[in-house]
Amino acid sequence: MSSEFNLIDRFFVQGNLSRSDVDLGIGDDCALVSVPVDHQIAVTTDSLVAGTHFLADADPIKVGYKALASNLSDLAAMGAKPTWVSLALTLPKPDEVWLKGFCEGFFGLAKQHNVQLIGGDTTKGPLSITITVQGIVPKGEAMTRKGAHAGDDIYVTGSLGDSAAGLEILLNKPHGLQSELEKELESKHYYSSPRVELAQKIRHLCHSALDISDGLISDLGHILKQSDVSAKIDVESLPISNEVIQYYLKDSERCQKLALTSGEEYELCFTASKDNRVAIKQIATALNQNVSIIGEVSNESFTNLQSSVQLYKNKTLLDWQLSGYDHFRSEV
Repeated sequence: MSSEFNLIDRFFVQGNLSRSDVDLGIGDDCALVSVPVDHQIAVTTDSLVAGTHFLADADPIKVGYKALASNLSDLAAMGAKPTWVSLALTLPKPDEVWLKGFCEGFFGLAKQHNVQLIGGDTTKGPLSITITVQGIVPKGEAMTRKGAHAGDDIYVTGSLGDSAAGLEILLNKPHGLQSELEKELESKHYYSSPRVELAQKIRHLCHSALDISDGLISDLGHILKQSDVSAKIDVESLPISNEVIQYYLKDSERCQKLALTSGEEYELCFTASKDNRVAIKQIATALNQNVSIIGEVSNESFTNLQSSVQLYKNKTLLDWQLSGYDHFRSEV
């Protein structure tokens, strides 16, 4: 049976890349890194637990990718450049086949963003993954949730609803019986695209930002509360993929509600002055990424989610009572 140190050497050292700013990486009690002058370190930690964030028998390649992608999306929300990552992995047993697949997904994405694994831990127990990713951002330039201004446009990146549709398929239909459309949506549930590069290029144009992990309507509420403002959303402007529209048989209301509540999208929601519309659009177009204006920040003070997020369709106020994902109420 493989020891902890053999597993580390075989799966987490050999597949790693090497950054010049890592002075001491895996193999000691702590890692040592060098931080550029006049920069701050952005740090984020997420845990993924089997049965809550992914099925225990899920493809480990997809799990490894998703585990890192969710953290990279947090860095993107701050406009930070990803640099280093630590991994704490709890396994019921040293399953080398599972570890090989996990590392393929994990390191494949890490190399795309030039992120080096610098440490972590492995232990025995119920399957869970905890990742801490660090990034750098020039001092004073990080985007935060606090800072939305009345009159700001509200933006989202990509499309919304794909992750929830994919999860529905994953839970209700065996993979062998899925259509090509269903397979595509299931894949989107696992393979999000952290908007790292876009965020770094637009951070100077934004007043506030976060990533969509618990559903747009819920996450937008964090910006509104911390900025003490409200919002008006045009549900007809929500970006919804053709796959979701087809899957739900062109039921626009169902698709729009899904777009507002779907968790684990890992797209960005941000606010910016109307004066910056052209600049933001030009940057997004140059990166071949989609950004959509879905509403406007209003000057009413934040009270609660239901009152402070007004939903409109064709200028008619809707009475939809929606909320986002709650980790203590939902499981896969």
